[in-house]
Amino acid sequence: MTRMSAQGNMTVVVTGASGRAGRRVAEAARAAGLTVRAASRATGFDWWDRSTWAGTLRGADAAYVAHPTDVGAPDAAETVGAFAREAAGLGVRRLVLLSARGEEQARPTEEALAGAGTRWTVVRAAWFAQNFTEGPLAEELRGRGELVFPAGDGAREPFVDLRDVADVVVAALVSGDRYAGRVLEVSGPRLLTFAEAVAEIAEGTGRALTYRAVAPHEYGANLAGFGVPAEEAAFLVELFAALLDGRNARLSDGVRQVLGRTPRDFGDFVREGVTAGTWEPDASRPLLA
Repeated sequence: MTRMSAQGNMTVVVTGASGRAGRRVAEAARAAGLTVRAASRATGFDWWDRSTWAGTLRGADAAYVAHPTDVGAPDAAETVGAFAREAAGLGVRRLVLLSARGEEQARPTEEALAGAGTRWTVVRAAWFAQNFTEGPLAEELRGRGELVFPAGDGAREPFVDLRDVADVVVAALVSGDRYAGRVLEVSGPRLLTFAEAVAEIAEGTGRALTYRAVAPHEYGANLAGFGVPAEEAAFLVELFAALLDGRNARLSDGVRQVLGRTPRDFGDFVREGVTAGTWEPDASRPLLA
């Protein structure tokens, strides 16, 4: 019996384990009985210091890989490729990469992972529902009651709950070769514009929340106000201009295909957030699971 065939003894490295997606992957992995090795600066792992990689990867069976800025960032393919090759050389047998639907800039990173010499799976996700509860978008809704974003007035997105993404990632990790060498696309069950999503949150909270569409270049100035470095802001402006052009106005069946159930609906996500007080403009600012 190999280490990979004994799920209870399986050790998985989770990069970005304290972040929005990685935290949920770590939780789902622990719930599945896996041993989680959190990889973050708090545990001595640094994406920008390759000397820290081996100590994190050695002895692990698998790894969840999420580039710290974006899977399509200019340095992502080189960085993820080097990490994947080091993982393969240290005997890590399976890698699962978090990628994005419709992001052509992400393809070199996916290819770098696939060419590293280990079993791999790519999970391409739709826009996260949790972007409305964590991060700059959530802060705008809580603090100003308005979401300013370059998604236009009609771009539709099947917002996916990160808990579904995490469950798919873990299923890919523990299912032997079933999903090896495959790309899994995951989304929520219905399409919404950003204005419609904000309207559902407004109705649930009883607050007068609004959405205002702006041009990508105008949003770039807002990013600077959030403290985003100029180079990263320029990349994000270009990325949003491409991703929010309507190309992702479609559903993907990855959640049902892998988990055998319907993905969580955005309306249920909103109801949970309302119960938790997530969008209330107070100091506690609870986060939705």
